[in-house]
Amino acid sequence: MPPLSRLLTPKPKPRTLERDSFDFTLGDGRSIRINRVRDPRARRLRLSVDERGARLTLPPRASLVSGERFVREHGDWLAQQLAVHDGDDGIAPLQRGVTASLPLRGRMLPLSWHEGRFTALQFDGETLAMQAPARAGQAALVRALRDFYEAQARADLGRWLPRHLPTLPRAPSRIRLKVMSSQWGSLAPDDAMSLDLSLVLGTPDAFEYVLVHELCHLLHRDHSPAFWREVGARFPGWPAQRDYFHAEGRRLKAGLRRLLAC
Repeated sequence: MPPLSRLLTPKPKPRTLERDSFDFTLGDGRSIRINRVRDPRARRLRLSVDERGARLTLPPRASLVSGERFVREHGDWLAQQLAVHDGDDGIAPLQRGVTASLPLRGRMLPLSWHEGRFTALQFDGETLAMQAPARAGQAALVRALRDFYEAQARADLGRWLPRHLPTLPRAPSRIRLKVMSSQWGSLAPDDAMSLDLSLVLGTPDAFEYVLVHELCHLLHRDHSPAFWREVGARFPGWPAQRDYFHAEGRRLKAGLRRLLAC
C-alpha cells in the first residue's frame, strides 16, 4: 500500500498541448500554413498530413528552430502528401470570380458571381449565385458560404425531425452545426447534439442517417445491439450510408475545410 502522504498529495495537473502555426514555402513556391503542436507526451519530432492540413508535433524540449529545420528536410515528402490529400475532387478554395461550382447535397452546382450591396450566397434550387460589394474581402465571402451551408443544413433537419421525434422520449436540447475533425455527430450528456457541417455537402440519405444515429442515442447511450436495432428500425438502409462515409467521408471533410480555409 502506498504511503498515506502519497495518497493525500494532489497529483500534478497534466501539461496541455500548446498550439500555434507558421508559414512554410514548398519547393514549387507555394506557401502553406503548418499547424504546430507541442505535445508533452511526444518523444520525437513528427510531421503528418490529413484532411486538416500539415501538422508538426514537437516534444517538450524541442526548439522551434529544430522543428522548422525538420520540416525543410522533409519538404519533398510534405508536398507529395499534400497532393494526395488535396486530390482531384473538384473542390478548391473559394476564389472570387474563379470558383465556378460548389458542392451541395451530393452534387456540384454551378456558381455565378455578381456585384451587389451586401454579401450573400443565393440558391434557386438548381444554381448558386454569390453577390458581394466590390470591397468585400475573402473573409466576408467565406462567412457567407458558411452561413449558406448552415442554413441549408438546418432546412434539411427541419424536414426530417418531425418524422423521427414523435417516437422518441424527448428531443435534443439543441442542435449545433460545426466543423468536426473526425466524428460526424455526437450527443452530449445534456442531450445537446453536434453535427458535422460537411454533411450538407454529401448525399441527403447519408446526412439523415447520421441524424437518426444520434437521435437513437437518446434511447441508448452506447453502441449495444439494442442501439443498432433502433437504428435499423428507424433507418433500414443505414449500412449503405456507412459504406458511403467510408468511401467519401475524407473527401467531404477535406472539401469543406478547403472551402472555408479552416
